Amino acid sequence: MSLLSVIIPTRRRPAILQRALERLANQTIAKELEIVVVHDGMDDADTRSMIETSCPLPCTYFAIPKAQQGTARNRGVQRASADRILFIGDDIFLEHNACEMHVRGYETRAMSCEEHTLKTQDSKLKAHRAKLVALLGFTTWDPAVGITSVMRWLEATGWQFGYGNIRRYAHCTLPKSIQHQFTYTSHLSLPTSVARHTPFREDITLYGWEDIEWGMRLREVGIPLVYEPDAKALHHHHVELQDSLERMHTVGRSLHTVAKFSPAFDRVPKGWKRIAYELLAYVPTLRGKHAAALLQGLKEQVV
Repeated sequence: MSLLSVIIPTRRRPAILQRALERLANQTIAKELEIVVVHDGMDDADTRSMIETSCPLPCTYFAIPKAQQGTARNRGVQRASADRILFIGDDIFLEHNACEMHVRGYETRAMSCEEHTLKTQDSKLKAHRAKLVALLGFTTWDPAVGITSVMRWLEATGWQFGYGNIRRYAHCTLPKSIQHQFTYTSHLSLPTSVARHTPFREDITLYGWEDIEWGMRLREVGIPLVYEPDAKALHHHHVELQDSLERMHTVGRSLHTVAKFSPAFDRVPKGWKRIAYELLAYVPTLRGKHAAALLQGLKEQVV
């Protein structure tokens, strides 16, 4: 059996996907990996052809009706055979030992972390007291794409890739109060049994919050999140200001939708925080422009 099942949602990006797969083929434990690629939408002939002719590793590939990445991940997890799975994006380029660091980090942290009980009505899972953790790897922008000022700002401020905010928790468990804010599913591993027991919601159709909502439910069933910075990856994605603002607008639109499904969802700006956003929106800085885009999306919330 493989040590790790790598789940990759994709959509009509065979060239970038191929490069991500090549990085997997160069892993120190490449022979111990199972690759599952899920095409989110009608089957793409170019992607299928690439998988069949150029994929450097054995790979399970299938397409699903257009949904969103959470649904694609759920379908990939259903096909996984390893005891642990690793979620990455099709534009995530793993360092050569990243998968090994996930496997090794999981084993060492599982030995040292206190026991956690899954709070569930499922008697088998409830009776199963195990040392279960999820591991977050480190991701930064790929310099090869040309790093723009807005990309540097997104990383420095934590609006995307907030690793600077958790640097002090390297190799440790994040506080439960914040762990859901860092369940970055572009580079995160966990036991397959947990992923099956706590799947992504499939009724969240807009980008932006499905991983945080999922992270809240992981926390609720007692799964701690460990930050493993030695598992490194590059995000091969170029972002200009307009791209970032459009993303933030979509994030704003999806806020109330997710809050409707999850009453405990804490990302909707309210009270003094909402006032701060409103004031920031008048300031012609990167932070102000992003606040304005989020608020505009929030006002156009999906019903």
